[in-house]
Amino acid sequence: MGGKETARTWKKRLARLDWPAVWEALDHRGWATAPLLTPTECAGLIALWPEQDRFRSRIEMARFRFGEGAYQYFRYPLPRLIAEARAGLYPGLAAAANRWQERLGVARRFPSTLNQYLEACRREGQTKPTPLLLRYETGGYNCLHQDLYGELAFPFQATCLLSRPEEDFTGGEFLLVEQRPRAQSRGEAIRLRQGEMVIFPVRERPVAGKRGFYRVVMRHGVSTIHSGVRYALGVIFHDAR
Repeated sequence: MGGKETARTWKKRLARLDWPAVWEALDHRGWATAPLLTPTECAGLIALWPEQDRFRSRIEMARFRFGEGAYQYFRYPLPRLIAEARAGLYPGLAAAANRWQERLGVARRFPSTLNQYLEACRREGQTKPTPLLLRYETGGYNCLHQDLYGELAFPFQATCLLSRPEEDFTGGEFLLVEQRPRAQSRGEAIRLRQGEMVIFPVRERPVAGKRGFYRVVMRHGVSTIHSGVRYALGVIFHDAR
């Protein structure tokens, strides 16, 4: 499939997403789910795992006490499927991000295209691509964390499940925890289908209070894999130093 055909395919696919429902879910509960990849596309991305020339680095989570499992950051140029998904998702999320910036009283606004935003990243010395593949075996998990790689951080990211739950693996729910000021933490365990993505905050989100909006800190992770192997694609929009 040629580049123009791929771009048109993604434009049609993302146009079918119910963006108003995504925006409402992000505003109301801080996360949203939507279909992203086909089973064939999921299998194709999983098959990239052993191709070391596709990746710029590999992290063994246990070494850094991040959890149990491994992840690999893609190098540029990204696989076309990932590059088109990243660019195609960005405009709809930038619109939501700018509303959040306004609610949080932050002056910075995000440009309408991913290329414009990545140029801003480059000016800050953030030039390393951040999309990644993650792999967990039985007993694996990912500790709660935030994906911050430099001065600039786009407010949203997405994780797409590539494996088949209850067939390829069991357990391994996506975890999202929010810490409200002067309150106990609140968590969500999100069960995804193959090819489904969850969109969630990188660092924080605005929540309406009696005196306007206030900041809620967010962290994410993955619960323990009970059996099998779980693969996922992470789509982060800011690049790293």
